[in-house]
Amino acid sequence: MRRRAGPIDFWILLPVVLLLGIGIIMVFSASALTSSYNYGDAFYFLKRQLAWAAIGLSGLFFTMQFDYTHLRRLATPFLGLAIILLVLVLIIGTASRGSTRWLGVGSLSFQPSETIKLAMVIFLAASLAQNRQHLHYLVQGIGPYLALMALVCLLILAQPDLGTAVAVAGTTYLMLTVAGADKRYLALLAVLGVAAVALAIVIAPYRMARFTAFLDPWADPRMYGWQTIQSLLAIGSGGLFGTGLGEGRQKLYYLPENHTDFIFAIISEELGFIGAALVVILFLILVWRGFHTAFKAPDAFGSLLAAGLTIMLALQALINMGVVTGMLPVTGITLPLVSYGGSSLIFSLLGIGILLNISRYAQH
Repeated sequence: MRRRAGPIDFWILLPVVLLLGIGIIMVFSASALTSSYNYGDAFYFLKRQLAWAAIGLSGLFFTMQFDYTHLRRLATPFLGLAIILLVLVLIIGTASRGSTRWLGVGSLSFQPSETIKLAMVIFLAASLAQNRQHLHYLVQGIGPYLALMALVCLLILAQPDLGTAVAVAGTTYLMLTVAGADKRYLALLAVLGVAAVALAIVIAPYRMARFTAFLDPWADPRMYGWQTIQSLLAIGSGGLFGTGLGEGRQKLYYLPENHTDFIFAIISEELGFIGAALVVILFLILVWRGFHTAFKAPDAFGSLLAAGLTIMLALQALINMGVVTGMLPVTGITLPLVSYGGSSLIFSLLGIGILLNISRYAQH
């Protein structure tokens, strides 16, 4: 039977547009004074974020119209390209603040780790939909997916980028769960995953220091506890209604990465609990409608793809907010659609465009 496309799910698009708008406003608010001092242009980061948003929205409208079923045959080549980019970034990538995460030059740089997140979701959805009957077996079932996950996570950890590695591993695990993998192997995988994260923390002194600071930030307030303390000060000083847009103080060289990884703290400070709660509610609506699309998708591939895209966004937002509120150790991961950053914004919008396309074929 020929499928007929219907309207997109408005309740997916609405929170995306609102989060994008909030992000653009808050990126400017968080960066205006410091970018004026550092670059001589208060609009330095705003102009770039607007340009990336325009590119990302163009990608969203393209993938929204592109029939998602065609992604099946593109899944393997796209994943192969993404893995090659991960290898290349370790060889010829641009180093910044102790990490090598960028390919390209200047404003034309991008993060291959953002590419691999989308590529992994598409590949896993296509492969799991085809091989669901084998997921009750270890070697010929979930084994290949675990090997792929390990390879990708090791390449990401080599940059190093523990936050993204955890997001990729978590998405893979949850997609295996949704696809119906054997619960015994999933339980074993969960134990091994926790052990792997613990090992990654222990073998890297700076990660161990961050973990110790997470347990007690005030034990090292001028070094590894600094970001957490300044973030909590921002959140606490916001109160119910906030200090007012543009009136926050923690962005004035107190809170590092205030327009990227810690932008949620600036939102909490300037817009208060009300503004922070609005952001959380918008993400909850997006996740709810994403899973609704997954449940109503007309085929297994569409269902797994919608679930994977939703899980990836939800995990990244959860990790970011957990770090900002002091509930997780500090790790460099952005708040989707809100934080400053071209690669994250563009690939998030591309993924949401695919989710919107699936919603056009969902059974209402």
